[in-house]
Amino acid sequence: MKGVNIFLADGFEDMEALATNDVLRRGGVKTQLVSVSDDPFVCSSRGVTIGVESFLSDFDGNHRGTDARDVMIFPGGMPGSKNLAACKPLIKAMRDHYAAGGTLAAICAAPGLVLSQLSDDLSGLEFTCFDGFETYLQEKGAKFVPAPAVTSGRVITGRSAGHSISFGLQILDRVKDAATVKEVDFSLHLVK
Repeated sequence: MKGVNIFLADGFEDMEALATNDVLRRGGVKTQLVSVSDDPFVCSSRGVTIGVESFLSDFDGNHRGTDARDVMIFPGGMPGSKNLAACKPLIKAMRDHYAAGGTLAAICAAPGLVLSQLSDDLSGLEFTCFDGFETYLQEKGAKFVPAPAVTSGRVITGRSAGHSISFGLQILDRVKDAATVKEVDFSLHLVK
């Protein structure tokens, strides 16, 4: 699956989706907000309704040419993470995307609920997530690291809504370069 796509289901965490999207777009990354249903509007966990740019059903399953700069992003939030995890076509697309060489990124509850479905053996993977969701990945051999954001191979994870900027910057580093990350980070923290 080519490109950088943020997958949304009803109940997604506002900051984890939109702050991540903002960081990436500030860095010049063309992102798409993608609904896992065929509804053009998705409602966040805080009751904010947003329009999406495409649908999971728009993707044809062709992963030819996918590389590590192609990223599938899964925000947390409840019941958003549960809704993503229950979407069988999304889980299949995630597995195929990763097998083709793409990167996966998940934050908050999504590492535990969504990424845990990647494989039965996740030995060697380091990750972070919201407290209480780590056991889903630990049971498959992954190692929990209590950091704002963690990159482990082609998997990027974030801890919580408060770490959405750090999470977005880690993804930006994968897709662009260190100079772009520094520029975006500076612009976000600029005090006038």
